[in-house]
Amino acid sequence: MNSWRDRFNKISGRTRFVVCRLFIHLAGEEVAPLLGVLNRAGRNAIAADGDLTVLGEGLVEICQSLLQYDTYWQSAANEGDVFWDEGEAGDYVTELFTDSGQRYLSEPAFDDASTEDDLTLPVTHNLVVMITVAYEGEVPELETDLSNISALKDALKVLINLHYQEKLDAIQVHFSPAQLGDQLTSDQLLLNFPELLPL
Repeated sequence: MNSWRDRFNKISGRTRFVVCRLFIHLAGEEVAPLLGVLNRAGRNAIAADGDLTVLGEGLVEICQSLLQYDTYWQSAANEGDVFWDEGEAGDYVTELFTDSGQRYLSEPAFDDASTEDDLTLPVTHNLVVMITVAYEGEVPELETDLSNISALKDALKVLINLHYQEKLDAIQVHFSPAQLGDQLTSDQLLLNFPELLPL
């Protein structure tokens, strides 16, 4: 993401804003418990009206869970951009939020009460987690190709540290499918997440 323009803007003392999005695809029946972690974080974020501290705590729990489930990682992708204007960075955050929300079954219905039938619901074999963050400055671990396992692990650990250092300006998490019982088939995965690269 570095260019001559970046270097010029650094010299002139302008603030560097980065917005990036990570995709992690996990596969296997054993990944279903992650939906509980993701939905709990989502409910807490809504209850806290988007408070960044609460969002960050949810992000930490999600990243730690993803690291524990690394044996189920199948593919990943990341994208992002550098801005020298806070408004433009905010617009890009909104753009990524909208795009993530439109991915297959990535909007959970948090007001639906769980039923006793949950035990008989089909379990998805695919889960895609989309994490979008914005921060100021440079974080090399997030601004590189994350389509290999060690780089992805480093990126998740850095996200945890950025929260504790209070350096995140925006946090968004989407996931597909969004709730237990929904299915994300291999065909839907290819259609809705074409950017994923095998790990």
